Amino acid sequence: MSVIQVRSLHKKYGSTVAVDEVDLSVEAGEVFGVLGPNGAGKSTAVECLLGMRRPDGGSVRVLGLDPVRDRGALVQRVGAQLQACRVQPRLRVAEVLALYASFYARPADWREVLERVGLAGAERTAFGKLSGGQQQRVSVALALLGKPEVVVFDELTTGLDPAARREMWQLVREVNRRGSTVVLVSHQMDEVASLCDRVAVFTRGRVLATGTPAELAAVGADDVAGHSLTFRPLPPVDDGVLQALPAVRSVRREGGRWVVHGTATVAQVVLAALAAHGSTAAELEVGQVSFEDAYLRLTNQDEGAR
Repeated sequence: MSVIQVRSLHKKYGSTVAVDEVDLSVEAGEVFGVLGPNGAGKSTAVECLLGMRRPDGGSVRVLGLDPVRDRGALVQRVGAQLQACRVQPRLRVAEVLALYASFYARPADWREVLERVGLAGAERTAFGKLSGGQQQRVSVALALLGKPEVVVFDELTTGLDPAARREMWQLVREVNRRGSTVVLVSHQMDEVASLCDRVAVFTRGRVLATGTPAELAAVGADDVAGHSLTFRPLPPVDDGVLQALPAVRSVRREGGRWVVHGTATVAQVVLAALAAHGSTAAELEVGQVSFEDAYLRLTNQDEGAR
């Protein structure tokens, strides 16, 4: 069942189009990634989902509710950690969480939430005295106080050290296991690939592609599949020998080396064809097109089409 449905979403600021006819569907129980470079329209789209921005066109439904018209009901069911957490710096952590918990009809125990985000013992510390990473954890705790059915994490790990990033990743998995659908907005490909069930790739306000990380790893590269071979044929043979093979999607030369992309059987098929023509694959490297490769190809192709 879809908990988020977006159709032809359009939002602009003056003459600048921030979100351009975006369609999205997020299913209950999944971790859905919104990936793209800074300025791609990710945060604006999410703010429309949360009712923080009024769309100029299209329709948005979250848990069956219109985020603008039904915002009072929606905020009781959706949590959000946004890029900036603005809290009065002299307030103690306990005061911040107790205050925000009072906004919900059936809040979680804020002490339990504080422990879940790794801030047990910081109750009496002023927010302004916390490190940047600790303030980020407070922001996450605020997003979880309402026991949200849907929770949005916008650039969750920006500015965190590697250990803190991994701890936040584990928290996302735990939140999802407890039953919340998660929308993860990020420009970090390793984060999205590790955490997300499906991903929408944004650029210039549009969605270029949507799918699982594995599915996206096989698109956007001139129709090549996700497996590759790089080698030097000794002795050389005509590249038409390989172009004709059903498992091969593309062949290109880089100096004296060949780069071949194809299906899962491409390595065996190419090596057999070379042997049949009296050649071997010297300096052989076998690999797969990564999610990062596919993302860069998709965005580069989009830039080239401008």
